[in-house]
Amino acid sequence: MATYLNYPFDEELFTQMWNEEPDPVKTALLESGVMVEDSLIAQQIQGDGNLYTIPFYNVLSGDPVNYDGATDITSEETTADSQSGIVYGRAKGFTARDFVAELSGANPMGHIASTIGKYWQKQRQNKLIQVLNAIFAITGGAAGSYQKEWVDKHTADVSSTTAEASKIGATDLNHLATQAMGDNKSKFAVAIMHSSVAETLENLQVLEYWKQTDANGIQRPTALASCNGYTVIIDDGVPNEAVGGTGANKDLVQYTTYLIGEGALRTASGRVDHPSEVSRDPKTNGGQDTLYTRMRETIHPNGFSFKIPSSGWTNSPTDAQLSAAANWSVKFNPKAIPIARLITNG
Repeated sequence: MATYLNYPFDEELFTQMWNEEPDPVKTALLESGVMVEDSLIAQQIQGDGNLYTIPFYNVLSGDPVNYDGATDITSEETTADSQSGIVYGRAKGFTARDFVAELSGANPMGHIASTIGKYWQKQRQNKLIQVLNAIFAITGGAAGSYQKEWVDKHTADVSSTTAEASKIGATDLNHLATQAMGDNKSKFAVAIMHSSVAETLENLQVLEYWKQTDANGIQRPTALASCNGYTVIIDDGVPNEAVGGTGANKDLVQYTTYLIGEGALRTASGRVDHPSEVSRDPKTNGGQDTLYTRMRETIHPNGFSFKIPSSGWTNSPTDAQLSAAANWSVKFNPKAIPIARLITNG
């Protein structure tokens, strides 16, 4: 088929309507309910600024004394701490030439307007994964510290890079939840996994798709599933990386499966005076319109703090700065952070 300016212009194709290319990229992780709007954060960033602070009280501690009528009662002063988050800003423009529409019958600007929302949803999910990658890349920590406990207990890696593939087992999710949060593991609600990992659980017959009954009384499976009591979200956008290997293992891939509690991730929109606008350029290319979009928002893992990097800072974190473990620190007792990951080969 002939093309002009990257657009086909077959008359028969465009006599009725321009059809957009199907988009196979899902944003199920973003839409799973694990991230919620935070009104407290919103109050701090909707006026101005990009760094916000959320104070919290530390848990009361200390041993009581014997109440025997002779022993003085000791008292400890309450203490508090805070976690900090950051707003990131991004902008993007898309251009449609007049001549394309006139020649082909297409409606490029209409396509831009109708799909810009999905574009930004995919960008948000990318940022969410970058933030998760950052907090899971935290290392070290003194014995007994929150940092050490986070590193040791909230990741389970049963994968291999050189030997026979180690796929997810029937009890691995339950083991991870217990390892991470013990008797508080009921805070986990959702498991987000790659379709290859879901396939393994299906073959083990421990992943069950929910069913609904239609108007004729026939039960049909839905797109939602459960495993070990967790709602399963299948999204190939979660981290997956080829790790090489030799022989039968040359196609080894490491897959990350997340266990997350509802509301473990917080979000709010920052101030943007002109989130979108259309600019008309009557000269260039014979005339064209450009839709410019801007957004400022935060994605914050509850229980962590972001600190401004010492160099290269421009009032909005780059992707590299968002995903740098050095810019994040653990602030809550990890047993109160329902975020964990399991790494397998399928």
